[in-house]
Amino acid sequence: MSQRFWSRRQLLNSVGGGIAGLAANELLQGASLMSPRQPHFPGKAKAVISIFNYGGVSHIDTFDPKPYLVKHAGETIPGKAITPSQGTPGGLMPSLWETKKHGQCGMDVSTLFPHVAKHVDKIALIRSMYSKSNDHAPALYQMNTGYIQTGYPSVGSWATYGLGTVNQNLPAFVVFSDPRGGPIGGAPNWGNGFMPAAYQGTQFRAAGDPIVDLKPPKGMDDARQRRWLAFLQKQNEEHLAKNPQDSELSARIASYELAYQMQTEASDAVDINKESEATRSLYGIDDKRSEYVGRQALMARRLVERGVRYVQIFSGGGNFQESWDAHWDIRENHEMHCGETDKPIAGLLEDLHARGLLDSTLIVWHGEFGRLPISQRMDGRDHNPYGFSIWMAGGGIKGGQIVGSTDEFGLAAEENKKSVNDVHATMLHCMGFDHTRLTYPYNGRQFRLTDVEGEVIKEILT
Repeated sequence: MSQRFWSRRQLLNSVGGGIAGLAANELLQGASLMSPRQPHFPGKAKAVISIFNYGGVSHIDTFDPKPYLVKHAGETIPGKAITPSQGTPGGLMPSLWETKKHGQCGMDVSTLFPHVAKHVDKIALIRSMYSKSNDHAPALYQMNTGYIQTGYPSVGSWATYGLGTVNQNLPAFVVFSDPRGGPIGGAPNWGNGFMPAAYQGTQFRAAGDPIVDLKPPKGMDDARQRRWLAFLQKQNEEHLAKNPQDSELSARIASYELAYQMQTEASDAVDINKESEATRSLYGIDDKRSEYVGRQALMARRLVERGVRYVQIFSGGGNFQESWDAHWDIRENHEMHCGETDKPIAGLLEDLHARGLLDSTLIVWHGEFGRLPISQRMDGRDHNPYGFSIWMAGGGIKGGQIVGSTDEFGLAAEENKKSVNDVHATMLHCMGFDHTRLTYPYNGRQFRLTDVEGEVIKEILT
């Protein structure tokens, strides 16, 4: 019998606790890579719904009003030269929308979000965000993976790696893209990176069958399908036993069985026709503008009810006006996208609260960056990674809070600055994880979502 010599990576994966290596053993033993696991401490968030506004929402026109811009419209920022990513920069441009105070907390919200404004006491608003890039793709990667380069696991992958799933008949991580197209950078925004492929996001559609080609072909009855799957699994497992380090293969084996189970469960989970007319109206499904986001938000609620850990909804697809990327005519752009998302988001908050699910579901509303306080092409705004706003609500979050601020122009985070790493650390904390201890071995080091930075934003925690 010849001796088998293991590489360092094989040894780490099979012996050193790496989940990639354990996957083979678990699958061969009939267990699942996605078995439920306990976090470091009892986390309040059992699921996360990420609402990602691709293109860059203008904080100045939504959640961070700047009276200075009204008084000094058309002027330049004293002592500061701004180099735009494209086009010729103009002078300071005030918001085109009125801002009013809402809730017991008195949070300022523009008239672009009249429905969300009713729920500000549930929301923790962070006005002092900053990121590392003013380019869409790297900024998207950073917000979704913690790094500006590709090849790293997404937040949803870290969540499912840490928690597993309580429903083996549905993917633990589901992604809804904008019907107009996916965000710049595509699948790496919800990819598994160097983790096993089982942890990547599964794309669902908002209309029709949730997953293309999920249903068996005509003439394939259940008994025949089971025989075919059993034969295929046997062949794959024999190959996997010889190649235990192959996470793509192990994930593929698991995916066949998952797809079989999903034929019934997934279709039921996203069947919003089972919801009342009042519920569908609450999400704005009866309004042509908000219908598609409303469908996705309602499906997200139905999925987390059934044990899905992470649901990501992308608002904005394609380029420029089809996304939140308002380089020109910000009035047309933001009124369109806010009209699409305002009622569905408010409906989601209200519905989760009414069902007792908001306390266990973390909602994150964010994009990759904000927009500049100066005009571009007369009526637009350019990218701004130096200061912008996001908000969080639900599982583990204390509502009615405002954290940090930008300067008087809205150009840069000034007080109590918060990084993307800080947001990720906070999200993991809400799920029950110490972000410095949730690690994954790869290429000779222990990687984490927050890299070597990040602090939990304690002031917004319950």
